[in-house]
Amino acid sequence: MARLVIIDDEKSIRDALRDILEYEGYEVDEAKDGEEGLELIKQNSYDVALCDIKMPKMDGLELLLKAADIGKGTQFIMISAYGNVENAVEATKRGAFDFIIKPPDLNRLLVTVRNAIEKSKLVAETKTLKRKIYKLNEIVGDSEPIRRVKETIERVAPTEARVLITGANGAGKEMVAKQIHEKGNRTSMPLVEVNCAAIPSELIESELFGHEKGAFTGAASRRAGKFEQADGGTLFLDEIGDMSLTAQAKVLRALQESKITRVGGDKEIKVNVRVIAATNKDLRREIQEGNFREDLFHRLSVIRIHVPPLAERREDIPLLAEKFLNDIANEYGAPPKEITKDAMEYLQSLPWTGNVRELRNVIERLVILCGDKITRYDVEMYA
Repeated sequence: MARLVIIDDEKSIRDALRDILEYEGYEVDEAKDGEEGLELIKQNSYDVALCDIKMPKMDGLELLLKAADIGKGTQFIMISAYGNVENAVEATKRGAFDFIIKPPDLNRLLVTVRNAIEKSKLVAETKTLKRKIYKLNEIVGDSEPIRRVKETIERVAPTEARVLITGANGAGKEMVAKQIHEKGNRTSMPLVEVNCAAIPSELIESELFGHEKGAFTGAASRRAGKFEQADGGTLFLDEIGDMSLTAQAKVLRALQESKITRVGGDKEIKVNVRVIAATNKDLRREIQEGNFREDLFHRLSVIRIHVPPLAERREDIPLLAEKFLNDIANEYGAPPKEITKDAMEYLQSLPWTGNVRELRNVIERLVILCGDKITRYDVEMYA
């Protein structure tokens, strides 16, 4: 059942709205002024607030802002006898769902309330999904190297600084990039990922900057590139050490000027993206060998985060294994399996050249092929 609160200093209005809304099956509370309404919103979870603008102690527009700071996702429908455009515009600017003039039209009121409830549900579902995604992208481990990585993420995420993430394949560089995005100020905007190693060199420029119709054979229509798709959000350039020198020059210009030009076009397009790059290569050596631009390296590496290989953080293997057991159990809809102590010790002794990715694959293999309890013999057989 949806829960609503009516905030109005006129008792007759509160009574009338309560009768209508309770008849429709909603649970309704009421407050006689803005201060009382704010206290109710702090104490309870409401889908919708029907709020007057002109009230004693605290007016509706001030209440709207203070309720937004609480962050419960209550949708505000502002109601006022002063139905001027300025009030409506100001209420909308401050985040109101809608603006209704007193006395309200009954049909419009009920439609607006239903729509506001739907939005409230969508907001709640989005928050739940974000929490689940955050948990999936959580960096697991309590070793000293991983603690340093986590601390750096916490410091750099709220800034706009570019980040270069280094580390071996499978160590978790992508996870670090996702954590930086999710903890940053652009989390409501897209995180667009590009694997530079997986795209042929002749197509990387089109992939990053887009192309105009007819720019090359097969370009049947205009296409926006990853920079445009990430506008307002974050662009993650994975394995940037594999990018061609020509593409590197264009990326450097995009970072310097915050502008890109589509392949085959001459129009400059403004973009606002935060760039995070990652590589498994030693870029300083690549610079010496002429494979990577030094000026681009310095542009990308304002902050550097090195993700250690699993062999340097073996004390994290039990935590990672337990996480993977639970994740895989949830995927398969089965209870998680148990790993014996000696099996876990044997897991910790392995070389793990494929790092965390390899460990995850091994755990999934063990879950599929072993009984309810995973023993050392099982690990020796299937790892």
